[in-house]
Order: sequence, then C-alpha cells, then structure tokens
Amino acid sequence: MIKNTPHTFHIPVMGLAFSIDSPMKVAQYGISSVISLSDDTLIEQMRQHYSQVYQERFMPITPKEEDYRARRITEYLNLADRIVKQQVESLKQESFDAESRLTKYFLLLPDQAPLKVLYQKMVQTNNPELKKIMQDELRQAVAPGSIDVNIMTKLDKTNYDKDGNPLPSEYSDALAALRGFAKSTVHASVIFSAGMNMRLYSYLEQFPCFFPDENGYLEKQVVIKVSDYRSAFVQGKILAKKGIWVSEFRIESGLNCGGHAFATDGYLIGPILEEFKQNRQAMQEELYTLFSNALTTKGYTVPATAPSMHITMQGGIGTAEEHSFLLEHYGMDAAGWGTPFLLVPEATTVDVETMEKLARAKKEDLYLSPISPLGVPFNSLRGTSSEALTLSRIEKGKPGSPCEKKHLVSNTDFTKEPICTASRKYQRNKLVQLQGLGLPEAEYKAQEAKVLEKECLCEGLANTALVKLGIARKAVASRPVAICPGPNLAYFSNIFKLQEMVDHIYGRMNVLNNTYRPHVFVNELRMYVDYWKNKKAELQESMTDKQEKYLQNFWQNLQQGISYYKEQLPVLFKDQLEKRVLMLDELLDAEDQLQLANQKI
Repeated sequence: MIKNTPHTFHIPVMGLAFSIDSPMKVAQYGISSVISLSDDTLIEQMRQHYSQVYQERFMPITPKEEDYRARRITEYLNLADRIVKQQVESLKQESFDAESRLTKYFLLLPDQAPLKVLYQKMVQTNNPELKKIMQDELRQAVAPGSIDVNIMTKLDKTNYDKDGNPLPSEYSDALAALRGFAKSTVHASVIFSAGMNMRLYSYLEQFPCFFPDENGYLEKQVVIKVSDYRSAFVQGKILAKKGIWVSEFRIESGLNCGGHAFATDGYLIGPILEEFKQNRQAMQEELYTLFSNALTTKGYTVPATAPSMHITMQGGIGTAEEHSFLLEHYGMDAAGWGTPFLLVPEATTVDVETMEKLARAKKEDLYLSPISPLGVPFNSLRGTSSEALTLSRIEKGKPGSPCEKKHLVSNTDFTKEPICTASRKYQRNKLVQLQGLGLPEAEYKAQEAKVLEKECLCEGLANTALVKLGIARKAVASRPVAICPGPNLAYFSNIFKLQEMVDHIYGRMNVLNNTYRPHVFVNELRMYVDYWKNKKAELQESMTDKQEKYLQNFWQNLQQGISYYKEQLPVLFKDQLEKRVLMLDELLDAEDQLQLANQKI
C-alpha cells in the first residue's frame, strides 16, 4: 500500500468478492484494502452496479471486444478512484458533529497518531478562533486509504481467439490484469501472491508507472506477499535487477490465514519475523544497489536514497496486544487483519446467510479443506451453500461444475486445452478412467472421493456479492456461496460495526467471544504440528528417502521454532507471569506431540 494514512492495519484481499468493493466502503476513512483482479466478469458486474449507484453512464465491455479483461479492470479501478475522491471531498465539507463521517475519520485513528492528538486538542479547546484553525488543518490532513489490487501469479492461463488460436502472452490472465491496473488512474499498489511468475515480473518493465519519476516518486508500487525471508530477498533481487522496487514485503502465515494455505517447511512466523528484523536494513541496501544500477542502464533518474521498503505481517492476529507487539518488537510497519472483517458489513461484502453462518461458526466448523482445484489446502467453512450444491450434484449422478469462467484451469489429462479439476468434464472423464483400472473397492472409493471433493471456487467465491447486492440474474438458490475464513474466525462471534472492529485492533474495546484463545504464535504452531502429523500419516505407507528427509527437516524447523518462542516468553509477556506460564505449557505440549510422533517414523 502507498503509506499515506496514520492507520497501522490494512484489509488484505479476501476471496474474489469479499473485498471487491472494500475501497468504496473504507478508503474514505483512511483505511487501505485490496481488490482481487482474478475475476473480470465479477469486476464488470460490480462496475455496472456502482455506476448505477453513483449515477454514472455505463458502457459494457463485452468478451467480444479486444483486450476486454484489461479494459474492464482499468474502468472499474477508475470508477473506484472517482468514487473515493468524491467521498473524501464530501467528507471534508462536513462539520465535526458527533455523527458525521468527518468525526468518524478521526475517531477511527490510533490514539497515538499525531492527527488523533490534534483532533483531541481541537475538541477540548474553548477558543473559537483556535478551534477553527485546528479544524481547517484537520480537514486538509484527511487522506484516503489506498485502492490496492491483488494478482495471484499462478492464475495466468493462456487465452484464445474466436477461432481457438492462442493469443499472445500479454493477453494471459495475469498480464492482462497487470495492464489493467497499470493503465488505471489509481496511485496504489499491486500485490503479487502465490509465488513467482517470471513472465509477469518481466512485463512490469513495459510500464513507466512502476519506475520512479525525476523526483523519485512511484505512481504505482509493487508489493510481494511472501512466506519467509529467503523468498522475499530472492524476489526482491529479481525485480531490483529490472529497475523495479518492492515497496512492501507482506509476510503471511503459511497456515494461519484465510484462503489458500501455502505451508512453509515448518518455519514458524516468529522466527521468520525475527529474520526480517535482523536483516531488513542489509536487504534494503543491497536491493537499492541493484535497483540503482538497473535504473542507470535504462536511463531513469536514480533516487538519492533507497525508497521506503515496508514490512508487514498478516495471518491470525486477533488482539490489540498482538498487533502492538508486531509493530513494536519486530518493527512491522503495519499488520493485515482479514478474517475478522468478514463480520463487518461496513468493510466487506458478504451475503446475509453466509455472514450469519460465520458469526455462529465454532472451531470445528473451520477446517483446512481439499476443495480447491489448484490442489493447495484451502481454509473453509463447513455447511456453505457451495458445499451443499456440490453434494447435491454427486447424489444426482451429475458431479462437477459447468465451469463457465475457467480461471482455475490446469489439467490436460483428457484435453488439449487445460480444464478445471472441479469441472463436470474433468470429473466424468476421471471417474471413467478410475472405473477401468479394476481397483479394489476401498481404493476406488478413496480415489473417487479425491475427485469429487473439488468445488467450483470461481463461482463460489464471487457469488456472495451478486446475492448481497441483488445483481444475480439467476435465482439466489442457484448462486452457491463458498467462503474462505481463517481459523481465527472461531474467536469472533458477532456482526460488528467498523468502529467496533477498529477499536478492537487499537485496544479501545474487546470484541472477542468467550472461547479461550491462545497467542497467535501458539495457534499457528498447533496448525503446523497437525499438518506435519497428517503429512507423516499420509506418506507412512510408502515413504521414500526424499520424503523422510523432508519430514525430518520439517520436524527440526518446528523444534527450533519452539525453542525460539521459549526464549521470547519474557519479551512477549513482560509483566504477565500467568500468561507466560500458560504459553510455556502450550509450547511443551506441542513439543511432546512432536517427540512422540517422530518416534513412530
């Protein structure tokens, strides 16, 4: 995000639809959020909806038009940019009444922010002339949150013309999305997630907006979501050598997050943050050297000093205490709060039925599922309408989805062009293949279950906005919704106002339910212990030397992480002996589980 507000949190991308219009909801209050660029059909539907709401002329961009995907994205971002600017200008004109948006802007800020301090002084002063001067200064200081975007780098399918011929690479999903963002009017960041895409990274060089101007200003910034320090440094160097500066490394917990869970090899978030803390300055200096050399070669102005390089963390944060510790001890510039905001209608878009399920969800309702067609574990909620539709199709003997959007196509076992493993076409072919193998009944059932468990996420993760906003042309019943909260949702059991959730983040109130909640580090550790035990059980029957080495390395990394947490207990809980003892017991329990399970390898 382009850091222009005093807030120390942002709302990360969530699914396809849950944060699709978050900027139009929260940017006016200085809160940054992230739009997914994966689904241009949904983006076009949202553009039509908001054009009507704000009485703007809407000209549809159809799939028959050239470069329609990029153009849809550009126009939607431009619309969002206009709406937010309009909201902010309107907000500035309001009075400082108790119920005004202008007052809300300042009440939401962290208490220690200079602007909040000035606001409090303005409220308390009895000098009318001084109060007027302060109010004018406060109005001028209002700045919107950033309209950031997310590109999942692995979702980069080749597209075809009407005759079935592959289009040039710049028309692939990810490159077209980047072009759409680059051509938009927003001064914001693109967040790359899910690993490296060298073709996409090289494509950045085609757009001057990603290079510094003569004053060193970056109109558009690059943010990379990473799981560890090594990944950050490697990707940072690749881009720096192209003259592209990474303005933020967004560290995400491998398992304690929403959506797809990309597990590390047992590296825990605490030691990962420590490595960033120790090496941050050296990394910035080395990247600046590479960056400067590349800019010189390309003929761009070289900034006199290294541009700012923010480090943030997200995944499973649940208390103001944890939030503050990340900023103060590890030097994080901000933290991402995702899953809790699914329960805040003022910030995200979730249909009423699904939101009520979220508010009622217990620990056992949240699980790491195998439903994603990408073959990556996927954080899910039990009992969604998408799950119900998947099961209904199986019971009727018509498994699989029609697969209209094709964003997750990857399999070529039965076709020349890739298809999705959740599609009807793939599942029918795969089941016929399995039936012809003459497998024992138990093995066949196990293989069949793996085929049928996949859900259509292209539709499931987009439909909530169509249902919520009344956009759906089809009946609501035929618009199944999937949702991907992190396990942290178990500790939040209500539907909240924006003020309440922000106050919770900044320690002004507590909105957690009565469920006992271990520290974020312990929650993630337990997930990794379970993940390792499940992986060991899965490989136990026919383990290769390579797999055994992987498991042992994973185990060793977990042990080192536990040792690190033991050392950090006095820092984590300075004057809270009871919490320190409790967390030590939890660490020892995890250690015992690992020791016991390791003896069985």
